[in-house]
Amino acid sequence: MKNDIKDINLWESGARKIQWVKQNMCILRELEERFAVEQPFKGLKVALSVHLEAKTAYLCKVLAAGGAEMYITGSNPLSTQDDVAAALVHDGLNVFAWYAATEEEYNRHIEEVIKVGPNIIIDDGGDLVNHIHNNHPELIPNVLGGCEETTTGIIRLIAMNNEKKLKFPMVLVNNAKCKYLFDNRYGTGQSVWDGINRTTNLIVAGKNVVVAGYGWCGKGVAMRAKGLGASVIITEIDPVKAIEAVMDGFKVMKMEDAAKIGDFFVTVTGCRDVITEKSFNNMKDGAICCNAGHFDIEVDVAGLKEIATETREARNNIQGYKLSNGNWIYVIAEGRLVNLAAGDGHPAEIMDMSFAIQALSAAYIVKNSGKFDSMIVDVPEEVDNQVAVAKLKDWDFEIDELTKVQTDYLNNA
Repeated sequence: MKNDIKDINLWESGARKIQWVKQNMCILRELEERFAVEQPFKGLKVALSVHLEAKTAYLCKVLAAGGAEMYITGSNPLSTQDDVAAALVHDGLNVFAWYAATEEEYNRHIEEVIKVGPNIIIDDGGDLVNHIHNNHPELIPNVLGGCEETTTGIIRLIAMNNEKKLKFPMVLVNNAKCKYLFDNRYGTGQSVWDGINRTTNLIVAGKNVVVAGYGWCGKGVAMRAKGLGASVIITEIDPVKAIEAVMDGFKVMKMEDAAKIGDFFVTVTGCRDVITEKSFNNMKDGAICCNAGHFDIEVDVAGLKEIATETREARNNIQGYKLSNGNWIYVIAEGRLVNLAAGDGHPAEIMDMSFAIQALSAAYIVKNSGKFDSMIVDVPEEVDNQVAVAKLKDWDFEIDELTKVQTDYLNNA
């Protein structure tokens, strides 16, 4: 099987989406031209599992321009856009994904891209890495290494590495400065509220917004909520981050207390069971819950279904659950990633930086194959700086450079 998509006839719509993001992704455009000449992935199979929308599709085309034989699937059943998948197939790439895939279909698509025997893995959440280790260990010798996009995926990689189970080097893309400082903060901040606003069509100003988790993603969500006029409450388990939230001007409290006054709830922790039955029962009538973490286990939707006395589709992509006390609790996009399952994800200019790091890190893995001392690999500083310089150049900003005297002074300080 070379492809497994919903409808190839949708390709023209997908192609327009890809063209739109391409014209707003200056670094990837430069890499596409460079890779076409250098061919860093010639003869190599690349398995990719990232949210399959237009920006990801353009990354796939950039890697293909560098000689890669691409095998592509999505990393979330509700974030795949069928017209984008069709456009990639129309251009000769191998795609196995469709919107609203069942768990069985999703796992089958993961299997399809792994069983080809990839040389490079580009992951978003760790599903490909875990699948090849658990189901196809015989294919591991083919793998030169790979890249991981998200905090959640990195947590899984570090756990595997600590248990001596990770068998090939993985670059921690999410830990690059040009990833977490911009993608996680500004990208998540804008795209989460884009998904919430377009799905609910409700005002944010004057509401109480509860943000669970004050990492870089949580900071972005809180900052944008404040900008929209909300009163923002942070829940945290880390005392240092809690202090930071207070000094940034936000209230901090336990979830059980925040549940009583919140209008919107956004989980962005990378952990499970952040909002559970106890919190649901404390929520006011009409409270709206959504998740901006990778997996759909931060808001305990399964538990909410069990205690609900009635359910209904309140609006497209919003499910309502009536509790025994008569209150209705609403969940956006089944508790999956709200910015992708209810929107188009991060802005193109933001993902330009993140995906440039992905592409350059993949090339770094190939160039340095067999030379890594650890299975956990940081993004090289020169890659981070290369991406930052390219973005500033595109924006027509210039920065100062150290003189030799200054450099000597700092080196001897």
